[in-house]
Amino acid sequence: MITRIWHGRTKAKDADVYLQYIQETGLKDYLATPGNISAKVLRKIEGDFCHFYTVTEWRDLESIIRFAGNDYEKARYYAEDKEYLLEFEKTVQHYETYY
Repeated sequence: MITRIWHGRTKAKDADVYLQYIQETGLKDYLATPGNISAKVLRKIEGDFCHFYTVTEWRDLESIIRFAGNDYEKARYYAEDKEYLLEFEKTVQHYETYY
């Protein structure tokens, strides 16, 4: 199993709207991809900013490629992300996952 972690940062005032947006876009797409095991959003407000992490678990690398494409280490963004995110990290993190 592989865990994929993405990080994004918004203004704190946009935290609730962006959470809903993530649920309607990224989470929905993660869960609809064959080979996805789970998808979660972590959120932490610090002062004027909010950090978001999506943490997804995948059966194997091929499953991640179905979601992210051949350049699977590259972060995948959606059209309206530019309205909320303060920066665009280029890559995501992948970890071998064991129980």
